[in-house]
Amino acid sequence: MPEPSDLSRRERQIMDAVFALGEANREQSRRSHSSPPTAMAVRRMMHILEEKGHLRRRESGREVIYVPRQTKGKAGCHAFEKVLETFFGGSLEEALAAHLHSRKDDVSADER
Repeated sequence: MPEPSDLSRRERQIMDAVFALGEANREQSRRSHSSPPTAMAVRRMMHILEEKGHLRRRESGREVIYVPRQTKGKAGCHAFEKVLETFFGGSLEEALAAHLHSRKDDVSADER
C-alpha cells in the first residue's frame, strides 16, 4: 500500500473527502473543498491518486465513482501513528494528556 505522506496538499484534500464520504465522484470531491480547484484539475488528481494506488474506480452509468483502496480505519491508524511520532515523540500518554488538556472544560469527573 502506498504511503499517504507522498501526497500533495490537494491530493490529501481529495483523499480526506473520499474517506469522509466513503466514496465520491469528481463533483462531490470538488464541492468538499473550501477553495475548490477546477473540475478538470480534480479529475486529473483523482486519476493520479488511482495511478498511485490510493483510489480505485468503478463505473456507475456514465459516472465514475472513486473508493479508497485502504479502509478508513487502517488509514486513521496510520495517520494517528504519524501524529504520535511527529508531535509527541511516539508517546501516547503525552498525546492523551494534550487532548484532555485541550478540552479540559468538557471532561467529566468519570473521564478524568
